Amino acid sequence: MADLFDTSDTVPDTAPRPLADRLRPQSLEDVIGQGQVLGADAPLGVMLEAGTLGSIIFWGPPGVGKTTIARLLADATDLHFVQISAIFTGVPELRKVFDAAKLRRKTGQGTLLFVDEIHRFNKAQQDGFLPHMEDGTILLVGATTENPSFELNAALLSRSQVLVLERLGQEDLELLAQRAESELARELPLETDARRALLEMADGDGRALLNLVEQVMSWKVDAPLDVDALTNRLMKRAAQYDKSGDGHYNLISALHKSVRGSDPDASLYWFARMLEAGEDPRFLARRITRMAVEDIGLADPQAQSVCLQSWETYERLGSPEGELALAQALVYLALAPKSNGVYVAYKGARAAAKKTGSLMPPKHILNAPTRLMKDQGYGAGYAYDHDAEDGFSGQNYFPDEMGRDTYYTPVERGFERELSKRVAYFAKLRAKRDGTT
Repeated sequence: MADLFDTSDTVPDTAPRPLADRLRPQSLEDVIGQGQVLGADAPLGVMLEAGTLGSIIFWGPPGVGKTTIARLLADATDLHFVQISAIFTGVPELRKVFDAAKLRRKTGQGTLLFVDEIHRFNKAQQDGFLPHMEDGTILLVGATTENPSFELNAALLSRSQVLVLERLGQEDLELLAQRAESELARELPLETDARRALLEMADGDGRALLNLVEQVMSWKVDAPLDVDALTNRLMKRAAQYDKSGDGHYNLISALHKSVRGSDPDASLYWFARMLEAGEDPRFLARRITRMAVEDIGLADPQAQSVCLQSWETYERLGSPEGELALAQALVYLALAPKSNGVYVAYKGARAAAKKTGSLMPPKHILNAPTRLMKDQGYGAGYAYDHDAEDGFSGQNYFPDEMGRDTYYTPVERGFERELSKRVAYFAKLRAKRDGTT
């Protein structure tokens, strides 16, 4: 009787097989791309050379070879390959997998357990792997499209090495397309630009490319197709994007940093990427407004108003017209003078407030509505600034036990250049009142 989840090939050779399956590499040397983990001096190359393969977590987008590499690692190390998916496997099935691995181990046969979408297992299920990894029952190879730092238990990560697999580049996809043409014994019926467009449609996913190639090869055409003919026949593959996953956070980070870096073109590109992927424009409106507060601040006080007006315009117009208003705000922010002076000052003040606890304000700035409070010295010695020379008393407003501190330091850009002059002016007057100049 075959082992549970045994992946040995039981399909007759005469059965039809998808192109992606027919082109599955038969050795690690045949794997396209991923030299950063498979090269002689890369992590897997070093492990295999030393004969010390340990548990691994592959982190990368779909269609870059995670399953294939895991299978080939089992072949290279004479381990029995077992594949499961966290989506379809529960605790009873896991227990059977572990029991079968234990029986195999007693006969001297090790087990490489490949777990696809491992991040979908909950904490208890992830913890269930640990004793079997520690006693050598299994060598775990997990695959995830999500950031392992956020999705996997620290205990599981501490017993594994995370290896990042990258989306395939254009040269990798071209090589894969050539292998497909060799397998099918004919060339893709595409002009040069159309061929390039087909590779772009795959969006770095090798499996997606082979599916596209197989579809194109099934067409009956009299002459090579141009880009328009190709795109009319094929729908562009949706970009890899999850509103709650890494794609979402990676792109919003790219957008924010492009604005901070004063690059309107890159800002518009990442803005468009998120919209094309289906991001809610209201989320973008909120984040754009946050950028105005965090990165432009008082260097251009108008920036916040521009963002809020653009947000309101979007709410009135809706999509797609309203998105142009958000794009205008984005360009305004990218070209505005930058300052995080207030942002830094706010964080500093919050830290000081947390540290100093419940220190009382100095008595001279406390109101004294009752005689008892006046007797306690509340309000005594308060200097009314409007009556002072230059409209500035220079009194201390920090707690007596704390002393004066400085949080806000304006930058010499935009409107904050004027605020810097005011800060310096009041500092000079304060020193004069204190008699330190």
